[in-house]
Amino acid sequence: MEYLIYAVDDEGSIRSLYSCALSGSEFNVKTFENGNDFFDGLKEKKPDLILLDVMLDGMDGLEILQKLKSTENCADIPVIMVSAKTQEVDKVVGLNLGADDYIAKPFGVMELIARIKANLRKTVKADKIVYKGLCLSDITHTLSVNSQTVNLTGKEYKFLKLLLQNVGMVVTREEIFQKVWGDNVFTETRTLDIHISELRKKISGSQATINTVRGIGYLLQ
Repeated sequence: MEYLIYAVDDEGSIRSLYSCALSGSEFNVKTFENGNDFFDGLKEKKPDLILLDVMLDGMDGLEILQKLKSTENCADIPVIMVSAKTQEVDKVVGLNLGADDYIAKPFGVMELIARIKANLRKTVKADKIVYKGLCLSDITHTLSVNSQTVNLTGKEYKFLKLLLQNVGMVVTREEIFQKVWGDNVFTETRTLDIHISELRKKISGSQATINTVRGIGYLLQ
């Protein structure tokens, strides 16, 4: 599974560090020099996590954070504030505005990666699963796509939940039949194909995709 990380920093050396340290099989990193460029990038694609420097020219990090958290379809993106400021009051301001974590410069690459992974794990909770604009809630038994409620049938809900619980991994047709329809229910392949087609339509407004692994099953990416 590859996570999309957006990093905003006006120092070229820090942007280069992000690109070198985080780019790989697990992370895809896109860096921005200022708030305007960042929001332009956000219009094109929503990331899984944002690294946001506090001290920026023009629109500073706290202004960006405030605007981000007031935007309905972006408010759920985890944000790690990054700054040379280490006073407690600066951390408190950022956290009160909705930041999920705070890391001080200079930081170690291993610590940065650990913080990123910890905050990405927070998006999967007991009562809901959040992934690339999708939010599946076990409390309300509903799906929202970029904060817009989308109606699912009971089977579609179970099917999508199974895929979300196995993001980046192939879920076989046999497992889908067993966990969605049950052991004792005979289901034709055509029925599964119809459900896949409908589910793809319903999540099309997100960045998530359901891919077919021919002859085996499906995976969510």
